[in-house]
Amino acid sequence: MALLCPLLSDRHFRANQQGDRFVKAFRQQVAGQPGTSRIGLPSGSASEGKTLDFARMTPEQAMSALGVTPVGLTSEEAEERLERHGPNELSHLKRRGVVADLLHRLRNPLVIQMLIIALVSGLIGEVKASVTVSAMIFLSVGLSFVLDRRSSHAVESLGKRIQPRAYVLRDGKETEVRISEVVPGDIVLLQTGSVIPADLRVISAKDFFVSESALTGESMPVEKTPAPALQPASPLELPNTCFLGSSVISGIARSVVVNTGSRTLFGAIAEKLAAQQEETAFDRGVRSFTWLMLRFMLVLVALVFLIVGLTKGNWIEALLFALSISVGLTPQMLPMILTVNLAKGALAMAKKKVIVKQLPAIQNFGAIDILCTDKTGTLTQDRVVLERHVDILGNESEDVLNYAYLNSYFQTGLRSLIDRAILDAAELDPSGCRLVDELPFDFQRRRMSVVVEYEGDHVLICKGAVEEIYSCCSHYQIDEEIYPLMDIIRVDLFEEVEDLNRQGFRVLGIAYREFDRSRTTFTVDDERNLVLLGYIAFYDPPKETTREALELLRNASVQVKILTGDNGFVTEKVCEDVGLEITGMVRGSDLAAMSPEEFARTVEAANIFVKLTPAQKEEIIRQLRAAGHVVGYMGDGINDAPALKAADVGIAVDSGVDVAKESADIILLEKSLLVLEEGILEGRRVFANIIKYIRMGASSNFGNMFSVVGASYLLPFLPMQPAQILANNLLYDLSQTGIPTDNVDQELIARPLRWNVSGIKWFMVFIGPISSLFDYATFALMWFVFNCRAYLDTAASPETREGLMKLFQTGWFVESLLTQTLIVHVIRTRRFPFIGSRASAYLMFCTMAVMAVGAWLPYSPLGAALGMVPLPLAYWIWILAFLTAYAVLTHSVKIWFINRFGDH
Repeated sequence: MALLCPLLSDRHFRANQQGDRFVKAFRQQVAGQPGTSRIGLPSGSASEGKTLDFARMTPEQAMSALGVTPVGLTSEEAEERLERHGPNELSHLKRRGVVADLLHRLRNPLVIQMLIIALVSGLIGEVKASVTVSAMIFLSVGLSFVLDRRSSHAVESLGKRIQPRAYVLRDGKETEVRISEVVPGDIVLLQTGSVIPADLRVISAKDFFVSESALTGESMPVEKTPAPALQPASPLELPNTCFLGSSVISGIARSVVVNTGSRTLFGAIAEKLAAQQEETAFDRGVRSFTWLMLRFMLVLVALVFLIVGLTKGNWIEALLFALSISVGLTPQMLPMILTVNLAKGALAMAKKKVIVKQLPAIQNFGAIDILCTDKTGTLTQDRVVLERHVDILGNESEDVLNYAYLNSYFQTGLRSLIDRAILDAAELDPSGCRLVDELPFDFQRRRMSVVVEYEGDHVLICKGAVEEIYSCCSHYQIDEEIYPLMDIIRVDLFEEVEDLNRQGFRVLGIAYREFDRSRTTFTVDDERNLVLLGYIAFYDPPKETTREALELLRNASVQVKILTGDNGFVTEKVCEDVGLEITGMVRGSDLAAMSPEEFARTVEAANIFVKLTPAQKEEIIRQLRAAGHVVGYMGDGINDAPALKAADVGIAVDSGVDVAKESADIILLEKSLLVLEEGILEGRRVFANIIKYIRMGASSNFGNMFSVVGASYLLPFLPMQPAQILANNLLYDLSQTGIPTDNVDQELIARPLRWNVSGIKWFMVFIGPISSLFDYATFALMWFVFNCRAYLDTAASPETREGLMKLFQTGWFVESLLTQTLIVHVIRTRRFPFIGSRASAYLMFCTMAVMAVGAWLPYSPLGAALGMVPLPLAYWIWILAFLTAYAVLTHSVKIWFINRFGDH
């Protein structure tokens, strides 16, 4: 039986021009007539009332109230409404202005502390100190502001390619627009996988189910219909209204836009919660370290203030010295280092076709130790070709191809690669038929049907997974003969399917059922007593790069697990072709029967999971995270959205459905494991450079504690002038601006890197005192070798005593600056510095330049202004020995620490 049919023309709704006065009032509001307010959904009972009123209208009245016809807005009307209502964006997601951005950065606890120090210094008359601290604030905030804005612009320009889109009717034609360009009154076309672009009133629907979990927390989909609501209690209970923030699970619909942007229900909620953004693991790590340093600084500053005040008797001098010490103990460059590292990483990843939606996701990306992914398009080329169309005996059948063609041709939902492959494989003229009805695909039934009119009958054609098609069939057909389908011959019927699966083919079943022409409306209950016609087999060849990518991921200590809805035979063949060793293969049905303990063990041990439902994918992700893994999930389908949200890092593809891209943290412009591997390594480089600064800051501050406390108590004068301390810190901060550009040793990024505040504390405890040891060696050098102890000679003139004090302070200034600047080259690598591993050219330049300036200052005019005096030549011989011994000792302790505690 050959079927040839015409496409069903679009069904348009006629607006009811006899709407009541309320409808006319709403229409006037949308038209923006004087004396009326624009339609919106601000928080409060009034806005809820408007939404409820729209829900009580008929579809015709709703369109009339919004001033739109069934063929949609004109381009001119849409442009005018976009200008009037603004873009369809949430206000808290819009880019901050320059002033707002700077104010936001100034709210950082470290910056606030610096501002207070600058203000206090100015109030007590220490202008030089106030100017120096202000320069440090400018350096930290200014650099992070400029570089972050620059990187954000670059990433956003690429990000425009991944902005979700919507299909609307404009000028009577189906038009694809950015979601930000959707306006009130637009007629939106929705299908499986679409994101709801605004608050909508449904005007027509077929088996239309929506997920509102983002708004209600309820995981079960909700059916939406166009019928007017009778007695709704709240907007979220409306059966004919869809809200921004939800997505289409199955079915098709047309809806009219009621509210956009911050006037939507989701927009109102989002604005209230904008200041309560969820804290990521990265944010928690930074916050933990920041407050550790601040608490440490507060205790030490109070102690120094008391010691200096009690021993020297000058409390103003003690206050200024304590404030200067607090600057030195604060990792004030941390905001800049974080921002620049993350921004640089985002730019580097963008060049590799990886778009980062949220900068902190870069660190989580680098911390991934398990990558879960579907096989289609990841292990394979995502280039499906229809290879076979056979009856149940394996003989080629044109009827099977024709039925499959009509099913794919007339379905109006999301057209998959399989549908395109079917349409490319056949050349039929469907002009003799008409679409009667459609039962869209969903992941519970795993099949979809169309009903077409042919020769006086309505024929339901069903296409889907073989097991699901078989469960709907009561008969099977061979040639023109139809036979009853009994369970006893099930094994024989599936032999051909299993043989195709073992060859790597993906197989779908094709079945049909004839109905009387009087039936015009169909439901999923009609997908029974079908006639099994045959099978269609597709081949998706493995990617040539997959074997290499899997090897690289193994070398990067990333375990790959395959989570697929496909069957085990096909998956096993693909894994064999790409060299992925199978440690265990588990079916979704087997997982469902396991106890929680057995489920946890199985998920950990196995690496191939087949015939999974979307909920099972999510369960596997959550179990792996609960076991302590950092999990990335890569998917691009509707069924991947729950798993993408559940993963530490959700990774979607630019070509994926909108709901997948909305759920993801990272978007790939190319679906490739090679690109993923490069992105993971880039995330580790970024994090490694951040840790370098944190380790240096923590260990340096801890060492300075012993030096400052001891010197303040033992010496009859301040060990360094407040202005010198601030200048020292300013120069040191300048030397650290090269860290974001630094090279990272290969062995450091060979495995996942995570926050380990405990490890940072222990590193601080073991490495910090080494710097203090050489500080005390310098004190002894200046006191005994260069005779600064003569300061205690009461017979010495005031000028002599002042000169000896300045000599001591200059000597410690230079030694302190040179050692803490040099030590970055020791801490940045586990190899021997300069020989086994070299820093980047820019970091090398920054550190060497600052060390040169530090050595030059005592002999310069600036030195005199800072209270410095020239140092004798013998000093440099001693300092060279100190620097060498310091580097060797620190390297030795570092290697011991790494062998004992690890790199992080």
